[in-house]
Amino acid sequence: MAPLTDYDRTRYGRQMMIGGWGEPGQERLKRARVFIAGAGGLGSPAALYLAAAGVGTIRLGDCDCPELSNLNRQILYTDADLGRPKAETAAVALRRLNPAVTVISDAERITADNVERLIGPVDLILDCLDNFDTRYVLNDYSIRRGIPLIHAAVWGLSGQVTFLDPPRTPCLRCLFPAPPPRELFPVAGVAPGLAGCLQAAEALKFLAGLGPALNGKWLIFDAEHMIFSMLAVERQPDCPACAGLARP
Repeated sequence: MAPLTDYDRTRYGRQMMIGGWGEPGQERLKRARVFIAGAGGLGSPAALYLAAAGVGTIRLGDCDCPELSNLNRQILYTDADLGRPKAETAAVALRRLNPAVTVISDAERITADNVERLIGPVDLILDCLDNFDTRYVLNDYSIRRGIPLIHAAVWGLSGQVTFLDPPRTPCLRCLFPAPPPRELFPVAGVAPGLAGCLQAAEALKFLAGLGPALNGKWLIFDAEHMIFSMLAVERQPDCPACAGLARP
């Protein structure tokens, strides 16, 4: 990747003023490759802020098309986008936001058979999904390849975010040994908006070299009562996904 240009220094100058970020951090962002699984309520704000910050390559994976009931929270789309593939539509929006970044869209459903091809060699994975079957596929791939994964989920006006990087942290199966039942759940757009922004914040710090704050910690928020809690989380010795990894 080419070094920073005058365009980069002007566009990203305010974030480069952050202590520990500077030109080296921005150069790391420019070289970075991120896979965002899910371009919906969580993936929309996460992708927008990663693109705006200058993450060099963003791969978007989503096999769905936006529906009218999605538009209260999936801010990459408008009524005009209904029925069009999310991944492709989101990629157009991100390229418009920042033409200096590379955005690659994948409209295939992520499975154990194609996850290697769809994600490839990236530096970070964002879990912006709404089902645990696919989340476990991401989790297994991140463990196998040693790629950190930032998980988030929401319900109503509440949500959770954590940075998963076993063996230094638990994996997703340590936190959720079995998937919760699939059901239609309530959600106000501000909840995935907040959770997706927190995912983006963790991602940018990690990629720029500042380090994540949520490794081994689980951030839970209740936006209805404006309560934020931080819980320490540990690996489970009998976890079927990461128990075999040597402890750091």
